[in-house]
Amino acid sequence: MIPRQHQYPDRPSANTTHEEERSIKENKDGSAVPIGERVDAAPTVTSFRLMTANVHKGFTFFNRRFILPELRAAVTQLSTDVVCLQEVLGVHRRHEQRYHDWPAAPQYEYLADTMWPQFAYGRNAVYPDGDHGNALMSKFPIIHHQNLDVTIGGTEERGLLYCVLDVPRQKEVHAVCVHLGLRESHRRQQLHLLGALLESLPPTEPVVVAGDFNDWRGKATAILEQWGLREAFVEAYGMPAKTFPARWPLLRLDRVYVRNARTHAPSVLYRKPWSHLSDHAPLVVEIHL
Repeated sequence: MIPRQHQYPDRPSANTTHEEERSIKENKDGSAVPIGERVDAAPTVTSFRLMTANVHKGFTFFNRRFILPELRAAVTQLSTDVVCLQEVLGVHRRHEQRYHDWPAAPQYEYLADTMWPQFAYGRNAVYPDGDHGNALMSKFPIIHHQNLDVTIGGTEERGLLYCVLDVPRQKEVHAVCVHLGLRESHRRQQLHLLGALLESLPPTEPVVVAGDFNDWRGKATAILEQWGLREAFVEAYGMPAKTFPARWPLLRLDRVYVRNARTHAPSVLYRKPWSHLSDHAPLVVEIHL
């Protein structure tokens, strides 16, 4: 079981459901679908493409330039079905006044645009000017989402955004968007909290865990193997991908893990424009169900 102090329903102060933490659902005709209900039947889907990226709140490395519009243009050119985002802003009142091209909508909604009609946001950090957290954008219905607080010691607010996807004519797909802490002792505890979530899921249904693990010492894969997770780049190339810093990647911080699924053609987006759009290089992986 997940410890109660780390469950979303018991954390009303920082993670309550409101206008910045939501999932949008639509039928093919554009009409709304109540949360928890599935959309119209569709052809069988046997695989989908997933991208994960730490978007650095829409700024370049060292916060030199606001590039969210360029990031949206680049993301929409990829044929991805599910996108996991870390360090995405829900609200930032000071930036709204400072940047003329600051979007009226939250960053995750602005990035979703018309490509991903459904999205969920998990608010992790709250400060006087606004908040940021993880987001998941999907072409498939999100029939459930929950933000799990995995902050350790009251510093470095972190979360696991857990979503259940209704992939046509498949078992439910469980997706977790991850952003872990900078301290190894914190990451180790957060990985075990992730493990508690994994233990609570149906043992035969597909699971995808993706995001910024900050695991520069390479400890996460061995820990997560006990819950049946396999890392896409380790399976394909023998080691995780180098993703940080994006222009000259040296550290292997970002990961895509699966259980009850297979991965194919994992790739790192090193080249322009990606090398200039964040401090992390995004990962793209094809998931076979």
